[in-house]
Amino acid sequence: MKNRKFGIGTLVLAVAAAMFAGIMTTASFDFTRTSEAQNFWKEPSQKEDVAFGPRSFVELSKKLAPSVVNISTTQVMRQRPFMPFPEFKTPFDEFFGDEFRKPFGDGHEFKRQSLGSGFVINKEGYILTNNHVIENATEILVTLSGKDKKEYLAKVIGRDSQLDVALIKIETDEELPVAALGDSDKLEIGEWVVAIGNPFGLGGTVTAGIVSQKGRVIGAGPYDNFIQTDASINPGNSGGPLFNLRGEVVGVNTAVVAGGQGIGFATPINMVKEVALQLKEKGAATRGWIGVTIQEVTPEIASSFGLKEPMGALVSSVVAGDPASEGGIKAGDVIVEFNGKRIEEMNDLPRTVAATPPGKKVSVKVVRDGKETELYLTLKKKSDGPEGEIAGQDSEKGKGDEVEAGLGIFAMDITPELVKKFDIKDASGVFVNNVKDNSPASDIGLRRWDIIKEVNRTPVKNVKEFKKQLEAAMKKKVVLLFVKRGDSVFYAAIKVKEAKPEKAD
Repeated sequence: MKNRKFGIGTLVLAVAAAMFAGIMTTASFDFTRTSEAQNFWKEPSQKEDVAFGPRSFVELSKKLAPSVVNISTTQVMRQRPFMPFPEFKTPFDEFFGDEFRKPFGDGHEFKRQSLGSGFVINKEGYILTNNHVIENATEILVTLSGKDKKEYLAKVIGRDSQLDVALIKIETDEELPVAALGDSDKLEIGEWVVAIGNPFGLGGTVTAGIVSQKGRVIGAGPYDNFIQTDASINPGNSGGPLFNLRGEVVGVNTAVVAGGQGIGFATPINMVKEVALQLKEKGAATRGWIGVTIQEVTPEIASSFGLKEPMGALVSSVVAGDPASEGGIKAGDVIVEFNGKRIEEMNDLPRTVAATPPGKKVSVKVVRDGKETELYLTLKKKSDGPEGEIAGQDSEKGKGDEVEAGLGIFAMDITPELVKKFDIKDASGVFVNNVKDNSPASDIGLRRWDIIKEVNRTPVKNVKEFKKQLEAAMKKKVVLLFVKRGDSVFYAAIKVKEAKPEKAD
């Protein structure tokens, strides 16, 4: 009996000791796993799930408002001089140029002030905001929340125009309230969110709403992936935080629809996290680059490339010598997975590539000729520069053979005169000198002076070959054209309408 009691006691002590050791090991493990990023910004402390909205936003507002700041910037602008009839050219302009107009003056400088918002992410005084809030500012004034409204001059630590994010810093000895950065990937459509900012200069404004949609593309840049919310966001809210009900920042309020009501956009905080440390350490963001031009996979294109559904990013061109080319990616490949992440639509690829560090070797899955193939490539550093310009168009119409009235394309061979006039580097293909209005060709965006290089993946060198391939392609469900426009290339798919049988008399 004693042995049994002793055994149970020993077992209890052993279990208790194991639990204690486990707790200590876990605590030690968590401590050693703390990343540099977690040391830089505050991570959420509470893990419970908030399924429903609160009875009141009062406590949440009291807790969150102190970490939000108002930002006022000053820019020195130059007003253009008044000039009578500025569009009027005189004989003196040809000989004297600007010297003739100098008596009218160079204009005068004036200061313009703008307002925005931001939020503290580090007790040392680091503040996140939008790049457009502080861009070209000669002075940045940060006003803290609170009764005393303390003001500090801030300096720019780093900024990223592509993501429209900036990191600024103030110098202060007081302990600043810090906003915790959450996980925007876990944000759900319909979830409650709170925006705090400085709309129209009305500091400390709190608005609430829900997440209307995720992954919005609004044409703001190559990495569009906005959270859409109906929490009221107005001019002056830019750079302010979008909180979830846990009190975590899930987005940076960035844009509004002019004249729209209940439509605001915030940059997901996870995308901001990807560049925040780079802004602190380097002053700029470094992104991965593979060197491809891509386009959307429409249902018609998906059918042409043997895809079961429209997904992925269609590669329309590959830059020679860049990672994609060296890794074996070709024009016409459809990228469906990059570095283990599925590419559901075209816009997923630029964001995924940009978030991958330069120098990293990744696997890329592409669909080529209806079969999935895995390739490997090593990313390079992206240099943000101007995009290639599209060749201009003049108003003179050329004359060419009407290739297929049903598609509305007028095409002609590429002559030496066309090569010289349009600076055409590769004379293979056919020159589109006119497109019928309201035709299938115009519906897919085909334009005059485009050059058609392929029909259904078959190269064409002249109008004769183009006619032949087009006639064969018209018998299928989709006509796939490979088009060159200026310095860019892309695929365009025309869905062929089945001819309706005529009724017998």
